[in-house]
Amino acid sequence: MHLARVIGTVVSARKDERLNGSKLLLLEPLSPTGKAGGPSAVIAVDTVGAGVEEAVIYVTGSSARRAVGSEDAPTDAAVVGIVDHWDANGRTHQGI
Repeated sequence: MHLARVIGTVVSARKDERLNGSKLLLLEPLSPTGKAGGPSAVIAVDTVGAGVEEAVIYVTGSSARRAVGSEDAPTDAAVVGIVDHWDANGRTHQGI
């Protein structure tokens, strides 16, 4: 599982039919201290109703396909949780 912040949405009128009806989010991976920690943004299928600026938990690979309920869906990342807060290095970090 990975920690990220939702920084936007992705709209794709033409996509694989197995993704029809899926909300796509643009994620910025976070370090344990809440700083942007990834080399690039991640596009993930939203399974929990997350919104922009929320901190989220996302999974990748086969876990992402299971999260969206389709082993054969072309899904590499899925949001599976909205974070209220987390503790790291003796500090509490807020999800929003």
